[in-house]
Order: sequence, then C-alpha cells, then structure tokens
Amino acid sequence: EMQLEVSGGGSVQAGGSLTLSCTGSGYTGSSYCMAWFRQPTGKEREEVATVSVSGLTSYRDSVKGRFTISKDNAKNTLYLQMNTLKPEDTAMYYCAAKPGALFPCSGRTYTTWGQGTQVTVSS
Repeated sequence: EMQLEVSGGGSVQAGGSLTLSCTGSGYTGSSYCMAWFRQPTGKEREEVATVSVSGLTSYRDSVKGRFTISKDNAKNTLYLQMNTLKPEDTAMYYCAAKPGALFPCSGRTYTTWGQGTQVTVSS
C-alpha cells in the first residue's frame, strides 16, 4: 500500500518562498500521477499542480509562474517550490497520488493522500 509523508510548510511573509516535500513508499508500479492540493480554511480543496510519471506538469492558473512541481525518482520524493507567495496562498497543503494513472493528471480522483501541512503567508 502506497504511503505519503509530507514535510515543509510554515509561515512566511508575502513575497517569500517555501518548499514542500512529499516522500512516497510502498509502491513499485511504473505509472502514476502525483499532485499537490490545498484547502484554505472554510473553502473547498483545490488542485494546485500535478506531475505525471513522464514529468508532464499542470498548474492552476493562480500559481503559474510562481510554483514549480517536481519529483526526484531516486528519492521517491515530490516537491512543490513556491515563490512570490501571496496571502491568498494560505492553506493546508496536501500531497496526493493516483497509482496506475498516466497523463493527463489534472482533474483525476486521487486515491492516496499524505497528511496536510500548513502554509501561512502574511501581508
């Protein structure tokens, strides 16, 4: 059974940067989609960025040019580099995976979730 462990997050002032990490274990398959989601307090969860096993990525419009999703296959780790953070990026961030899936990864129903990590951006 695949498991995901998230690290990173924290508090930063607007314009700052943070990097989230998500380390996976327990999956030996050759295809998957991975994603970062976020859920602001009192709002619905939203997809932030996705990456396929081949490295194809997608981003929600509000983070394009500021966030970068990447993965290190040797370390089984997914990253989300967040630059030029804005107060509206404040949310609980989650890592998710869908084993067996291929591109496109956006809009899929993700089946494996890591624990959330809080990102707070102050103005």
